[in-house]
Amino acid sequence: MLLPLLFYIFIGIVILQFCYYVLVFGKFAFATPKKNNPKRIPVSVIVCAKNEAENVAKFIPILAAQNYPDFEIILIDDASSDTTLDIFEEFEKQYSNIRLVKVANNEAFWGNKKFALTLGIKAASKEYLLFTDADCYPTSENWIAEMSSNFTLQKTIILGYGAYERIPKSFLNKIIRFETLMTAVQYFSWAKIGQPYMGVGRNMAYKKEEFFNVNGFIDHMKIRSGDDDLFINQAATRKNTTICFNPESFTYSKPKTSFKDWFTQKRRHVSTADFYKPFDKVQLGVFYVSQLLFILLPIVLLAFLHQWIIVLSIIGFRYLFAWIVLGFSAGKLKEKDTIYWFPAIEIILIFTQLNVFITNIFSKPVHWK
Repeated sequence: MLLPLLFYIFIGIVILQFCYYVLVFGKFAFATPKKNNPKRIPVSVIVCAKNEAENVAKFIPILAAQNYPDFEIILIDDASSDTTLDIFEEFEKQYSNIRLVKVANNEAFWGNKKFALTLGIKAASKEYLLFTDADCYPTSENWIAEMSSNFTLQKTIILGYGAYERIPKSFLNKIIRFETLMTAVQYFSWAKIGQPYMGVGRNMAYKKEEFFNVNGFIDHMKIRSGDDDLFINQAATRKNTTICFNPESFTYSKPKTSFKDWFTQKRRHVSTADFYKPFDKVQLGVFYVSQLLFILLPIVLLAFLHQWIIVLSIIGFRYLFAWIVLGFSAGKLKEKDTIYWFPAIEIILIFTQLNVFITNIFSKPVHWK
């Protein structure tokens, strides 16, 4: 009786996966890109840095060279111990639209990026805020124009795509970029459905009033991570949120180059999901469990040759619709080369995620430097 039961559970799992991939993720995969008219709204670009001297020296001039009529750059030095502050001070002298916010170590908020960002947001003189990280750079001089063009009277939160650079002949790099693609497909798709639940601080924008409407980061200030996804989880709604996936709106950053560093990074990211709204935790949890069971159940069924022809057919069907949806999504986000390795990378990610969950139970991840 056990094998027939597992067989029907397996069929149910694939039906559930079909609903996720086709009905949910398909909202983004098959979406038609819209071209918005450029706007001339005033924008504050906010960059928070802690010990990022090498990166800010390279990337701040790229931000300063943006082709946009009315913007300022708020550079926040979060008590760096390297030469980040010195470099920021030079940029402030060099560029008239750069403003510097110096954050001293504060015993109550020591090492808390949210405190530093709060000071930067309050210092911003423009109503529309565009965020990126100190180790990120935009793909074009029209980044501000593309992201800001999505603002309307109703849409005051914009979710963008923060990609990672390609490293030739690196399989780890493909894994990292595929996971980044998969994460974006999920938060873009749920936003299009009307259930936005996260964004990435490497590339997102919102009107300043949205920050103050939820009292900033106050509800999760004690949680070191989540200045991006926990804020979006709290502030974003069906009415006020939209997405931007025009290639000129992408930002890029250097990915981790060792499995250990990437695993540590994943531990930080996953730890914030515990503080999402109940619906968001459930939909993410159900999707992950369905992925895990899709891998495990066929192993048992095929080991006993139970309905093996049907099982193999169902596996093929599942990979077909998943591959199509992710293929279209990867095309939009310029990540097509990762899709060729989809089945292998998916299995690696599923068990890496399981390892992350177990590890986080027994020890807390380290956050902002």
